[in-house]
Amino acid sequence: MANASIRPAAVAGAFYPADPRTLQALIGDLLTTALPMETVHWPKAIIVPHAGYVYSGAVAASAYASVRGARDFYRRVVLMGPCHRVPVRGFALPASQWLATPLGEVAVDRDSWLALQEAPDIRVDEDAHALEHSLEVQLPFLQSVLAHITVVPIVVGDTTAARVAQVLEMLWGDESTLIVISSDLSHYLNYPQAQACDQATIKQILGLQAQIGFDQACGALPVNGLLLAAQRHHLVPAVLDQRNSGDTAGGRDRVVGYTSIAFSTERPHVAH
Repeated sequence: MANASIRPAAVAGAFYPADPRTLQALIGDLLTTALPMETVHWPKAIIVPHAGYVYSGAVAASAYASVRGARDFYRRVVLMGPCHRVPVRGFALPASQWLATPLGEVAVDRDSWLALQEAPDIRVDEDAHALEHSLEVQLPFLQSVLAHITVVPIVVGDTTAARVAQVLEMLWGDESTLIVISSDLSHYLNYPQAQACDQATIKQILGLQAQIGFDQACGALPVNGLLLAAQRHHLVPAVLDQRNSGDTAGGRDRVVGYTSIAFSTERPHVAH
């Protein structure tokens, strides 16, 4: 494969370890300590955080542990997250056809990549992906729990929740397609304020109320789009974990909130 078609890891060594063995061991530990979810049906979609692993890795791991038993089941992962570095109008796909992490490369699903470009608001923009961490930090987890996947990496910019839902519908596929929505919750409130805000946000998500504000979640548009799609497909959300950086690796004066939520066709049982 030509090097020009590979997006190199941008935040390895910062958001997560750059050494493959260290990274593999860390993810293994996080998955081992995650709360298990028992369900007859694997999740169709998950909401996961995207901070550095020291802050949100344990919360993300609870979502990825919920699909670990489906190692050979999922074949395509639709990965949506907000843009942090480069403004995007509509949606951005990478030019690269492979996404690299210290654990290897993941192939972009070329059929989906080509089909999406027929929409006028979905463009190829490598700059939007080059330094974007919201999608990248999900890849080592996906590489660790799933065996035979391609990914559809989409940075969501200036658009609407209804349009996000339409794009998700285009990519919905069968049960072998997993949708991963990358979003943190509240930012830089103090600990009790963050707890109250995040609990209210999660209550809205559990009610499939697609009115999450940008002050509630940095990935509000992808989250709201998923909630609209979940209404249509009768998915049932279940909270797997909810914490903030004050619980994991930071002070409590200014914290960032995190949650992992799975969406399935039936209500799963989460062990506590």
